[in-house]
Amino acid sequence: MPSKDDLFEHEGLKLRATLHVPAGEGRWPTVVFVHGFANNRMENRSFVLMSRLLESHGIASVRFDLSGHGESDGDFSGVTITGEIAETRSVVQAVRGLDFADPGRIGLAGMSMGGVVAGIVAAEEPGVRAACLWSPAAVAPFEVGAGRLKGRDIAAEIRRQGYFDADGHRMSPALVRDIAGLDVYGRSRPFTGPVRIIHGDRDDIAPLSYARRYLDHYGGNAELEVVEGADHGWSTVPHRARLHASTLRFFLERL
Repeated sequence: MPSKDDLFEHEGLKLRATLHVPAGEGRWPTVVFVHGFANNRMENRSFVLMSRLLESHGIASVRFDLSGHGESDGDFSGVTITGEIAETRSVVQAVRGLDFADPGRIGLAGMSMGGVVAGIVAAEEPGVRAACLWSPAAVAPFEVGAGRLKGRDIAAEIRRQGYFDADGHRMSPALVRDIAGLDVYGRSRPFTGPVRIIHGDRDDIAPLSYARRYLDHYGGNAELEVVEGADHGWSTVPHRARLHASTLRFFLERL
């Protein structure tokens, strides 16, 4: 069994991870967490607290850094969403073979762009049982496809300096093209397992209307929980507590 802090590997890149495993013998339902754009496996500590909560209720979890993020190999300039989907699938496949994980009870949880990735991986990686999407950034292809991000002209910045400066991260032209061409809803649609989408109505990064659109594409297997007053990052104690409690209930019921 891997150590508490361990490595996965995808196409020669080491992806560092932290495992949370309940005490005792046996195989446990296991959740794989997918962090957001330019974040890491702590997700502003929210993933840490959620993993500990799951562990205390008999659910294992794996938090990993996508390449170019956190402690994993790679540079952000090489990041694409296509790559993140492939890496997440690779991690799910490896987790299924770990001796503490019940391969028939694997769930996914993703935050923001990680929620988008989790939704697609649930549909495209066989055997995922349930998915919980936190503030999924389904707006991204529409916003980036329109040529602007954070109110700035993407193409103009790339012409001037060869990359778009995303909060100190070099966002490559390849990443811009990849996001703009991403069919978020179409690629998520084939998943038939239970999906819970948790979204704040004060989210000014990923508007609630884009979360609602998921319900038009799933076949009745998805539910949207709207949290009044919550922003994109769940940045108050009550809102974060609500997010974590809802996620725990979902996985206890669905895994």
